Amino acid sequence: MQAERYGDRELVVVDGVRWSFAEAAGIAARRASALAAAGIQRGDRVAIICSNRPEFLDVFFGCAWLGAVAVPINVASRGAQLQHILANSGSRLLVIEDALAESLGTIEIGTLALEAIWVIGDPAAVAHPLAGLLPEPGEPVPPASQIAGDLAAIIYTSGTTGPSKGVCCPHGQLYWWGANTADILGLSEGERLYTCLPLFHVNALNTVYQALITGSTAIVGRRFSASGLWPALVEHGATATYLLGAMVPILLSRPASDLDRAHSVRVALGPGVPARFHEPFEQRFGFSLVEGYGSTETNFVIAGKPGEGISGTMGRLRPGFDARVVDAEDEPVPPGEAGELVLRADEPFAFSSGYFGMPDKAVEAWRNLWFHTGDRVVQDEDGRFRFIDRMKDAIRRRGENISSYEVEQVLLAFPAVASAAVFPVRSEMAEDEVAAAIVAEEGARVDPAELIAFCRPRLSYFAIPRFIEIVDSLPVTENGKVKKYALTERGVTDATFDREAHGILIR
Repeated sequence: MQAERYGDRELVVVDGVRWSFAEAAGIAARRASALAAAGIQRGDRVAIICSNRPEFLDVFFGCAWLGAVAVPINVASRGAQLQHILANSGSRLLVIEDALAESLGTIEIGTLALEAIWVIGDPAAVAHPLAGLLPEPGEPVPPASQIAGDLAAIIYTSGTTGPSKGVCCPHGQLYWWGANTADILGLSEGERLYTCLPLFHVNALNTVYQALITGSTAIVGRRFSASGLWPALVEHGATATYLLGAMVPILLSRPASDLDRAHSVRVALGPGVPARFHEPFEQRFGFSLVEGYGSTETNFVIAGKPGEGISGTMGRLRPGFDARVVDAEDEPVPPGEAGELVLRADEPFAFSSGYFGMPDKAVEAWRNLWFHTGDRVVQDEDGRFRFIDRMKDAIRRRGENISSYEVEQVLLAFPAVASAAVFPVRSEMAEDEVAAAIVAEEGARVDPAELIAFCRPRLSYFAIPRFIEIVDSLPVTENGKVKKYALTERGVTDATFDREAHGILIR
C-alpha cells in the first residue's frame, strides 16, 4: 500500500544505497523468492548477524514478505550466548556478514538446526560446509497473507536469572511502535530520519517503520561517532534523530563547532538522558530531546514532550496503554510511592506475544494479565512517571542490556574462580559499568587481566567487566542468595582493578 502511495519517494538510505518505496517492495518480493527457493517457509526463523548495511533490511523485508520470522542478533554475540540464541530460535538459515564470521568459531554449529549459512561478502570467511554466498534475488513472488498477530521477528534481550529471552514481536507491535513514536515526535510526511543505532535493536528498526508509516526517509548510519554525527546530520538534511543516554554527555564534552547549529534537526528521541543534560544540550545544539519509556516486550508507552526532560521524569502514559505502579503482591501503590511498573495495551498485538520457546518465562512476566517490567518507578500526583532503578538483575551499558547471569557463567568457567557476582556500578556517562566480585578457589590466584583475556572470545565486548575485585567472600542473605545491592552500594574501592585504568580497552 505504501509503495503504491509513495512510489519513487526515497524510503531508505543505508551505506550509500538508496531505495524508494516502490524499490523496497520489489527487493522484499525478490528476496522472499530466494528464501523460498532455499526451502524457507512461513513461520521458519532466519537469523541475521549483520551491521547497518542494506543486506540487513533486504533479508528482514524478505522474511516479512514471505511470512518467515527474522531473528536479528547483536553483532557482538558470541560463545554460549550466540549458541543459545541460534538453538532457542531453531533458525534454519543464518545470514552473516563476512567481517563478523569469526563469531561462528565460538559455537558448535553441528548441534544447531541450521541448514544453510549465507555469507554477505566473501563466503570463504566461513569455513563450514553449510556456507555459501548470499544468493542473488529471485523473481518476485506475491506477499503472504498476514494479520497483526503473525510473528515478524524474535529479538533477544538480556536474561536476568537465566539465558537471553527471545521476545516475540508480531507485525502489529512493530506497526504500533512506529506509529506511536512518529506521533510522539510530531513527524509529518516527508521527514528525514537519521539513526546510527544498530538495526538489530528495536530502536533503529522502529525508525524504519516510522518512515514507512509517515512517507518519510530513514537514513541509517554505520555506527555512532561523536565527531561524525553532526556532519552526517547536515549531509542528509535530517529533521529528526535518535540518541541514547550515554551519547548526550559524549556529544556535550566535545569542543564547540560551526556544525553544532548547521543542521536541520528539530527534535530527537533521547530516552535515559539525565535531566541535567537536557537544557545545555538544547541550548548548544538547538533542538529538544524527548524522554520516554518502552521495552522490546512492550511499546512506546510513556513519553514526554520536547523540552520536558528538565523535569527528570519519563513523561505521561500514552493513549492506548494502561499502567500501574504495584507492590510485591501486584496491588497498586499510592502516587509518590515507589513500586514496579506494570503495563498492558488496548490494541491487539501492540505488545510482544511472549518469549519464544520459554512459556514459563512468559507466564511469569505477564502474570495477572499485566506485563511486569522489572523497573521500579514512582508516579507523581500529576501523572508523570519517574524512573528509580531496576528491580531485575540486569545491567545497562551503552544502550545494551547485559545479563549478569550470562557474564557470571563465563567467569565461573575460569579455572581459578570459585564464585562470582556481577553487578552494576554507576559510570561517569550516566549509565552502568559492569563490575565483578570474584572469590578464588582455595590456594589459587586470579589475575584480573588474565580473566579479562579469558572473557574476550566468550562474551560480547560490552559485557566484559570493567571493574574486578578479588574478595574473600560474597555477601549473602540467610537463604544464601548474593546481596548484589550491597555490592553495588559499596561500588569501586581502592582494591578494585579497573581495566581501563590499566590500558585494557575493549571494543
